[in-house]
This record gives sequence, C-alpha cells and structure tokens, in this order.
Amino acid sequence: MQKLIIRGDPDIRNGAVIEYDGSEYVCFGINRQCDWYGPDRPQLWCTIGSEEEREDYERRRYIPMHLDVEAVDAEEITVLQASA
Repeated sequence: MQKLIIRGDPDIRNGAVIEYDGSEYVCFGINRQCDWYGPDRPQLWCTIGSEEEREDYERRRYIPMHLDVEAVDAEEITVLQASA
C-alpha cells in the first residue's frame, strides 16, 4: 500500500483501477486538493494498493504517515476502470 499524488485529474473515483509503473493498483481512497488555492491543476492524493490489501485498508491496519509517497502527472497513469 502507498500514497500516490496525481497532478491533474484523470477523472477517477474511489474503487478505480489504474496502471502505474507497469503494475495494476486499486484506489482505496482519494482526497482532492488545490481546488481553491494552490497550483493551477488539482491534485488527487490517493491511497493505492493491490486487491489483497483492501481488507487492511478497510480495517485500518496501517499507519498512513508511514506509507511511501510518490507524485506523478495524470498523463503517466492509465485508467483501467474509472470507479467501482
């Protein structure tokens, strides 16, 4: 499980399936940032992981501040399914 900051809006919602860096991930949670202030493009702060990690996410068996964080442009991900 990790945090992925997506610069731009690829029009995804919770439960979306994306491909990033050659791997397939499920977006467990998405927070939209920068709508009123900040950069000219919105940012989506996503908690992503494999389908096997869904139960850990739902039961909060992780420490959010200890997750690895990566930032990418929206053009670098491929949306396989926009929402659940």
